[in-house]
Amino acid sequence: MAEYLASIFGTEKDKVNCSFYFKIGACRHGDRCSRLHNKPTFSQTIVLLNLYRNPQNTAQTADGSHCHVSDVEVQEHYDNFFEEVFTELQEKYGEIEEMNVCDNLGDHLVGNVYVKFRREEDAERAVAELNNRWFNGQAVHAELSPVTDFRESCCRQYEMGECTRGGFCNFMHLRPISRNLRRQLYGRGPRHRSPPRSHTGHRPRERNRRRCPDHRRGRF
Repeated sequence: MAEYLASIFGTEKDKVNCSFYFKIGACRHGDRCSRLHNKPTFSQTIVLLNLYRNPQNTAQTADGSHCHVSDVEVQEHYDNFFEEVFTELQEKYGEIEEMNVCDNLGDHLVGNVYVKFRREEDAERAVAELNNRWFNGQAVHAELSPVTDFRESCCRQYEMGECTRGGFCNFMHLRPISRNLRRQLYGRGPRHRSPPRSHTGHRPRERNRRRCPDHRRGRF
């Protein structure tokens, strides 16, 4: 019996533990879920809840009307956000194996940032310290996550451009970063974390663009 229960733990056959929380580290039912959310006491992965704000969903002008943001501007805003969070967390807490950001619209997934560190000790320290921090005017809510294999958490239909549930899908819709940024961040060893410099020896300046309020960059 014990062997059977172990084999179905965290699957849809498990009537006690929530399979969605086990796979995704989040559940649309939250505390009202009829099944248990077994929060890990140790993990390589942390989640920063609702940290990323897509400016296409939130941008407003001074009079409160919606501010149009192009796809190019959104990608640039996202790359800036991703680089800043990745770089600062790696410099402060330790080597990052993988970082993913949800572009879902459901309350339990919107803007969630999942960071998988190489060492569990680094993840534990990050959670302890980040919960006392603010980013871009909002309090940071960090916790250890059961997610270690993002292939099981992602919506395969979304990756193929075929998800019919849109932003309210219960599986992760992970927003990709640009290829250049991916090479820059994941090709950067633990001893080479300083940002790239121009021929003048200074950090490249951010390209000028029309800004809405949510284009402001945050700091931990």
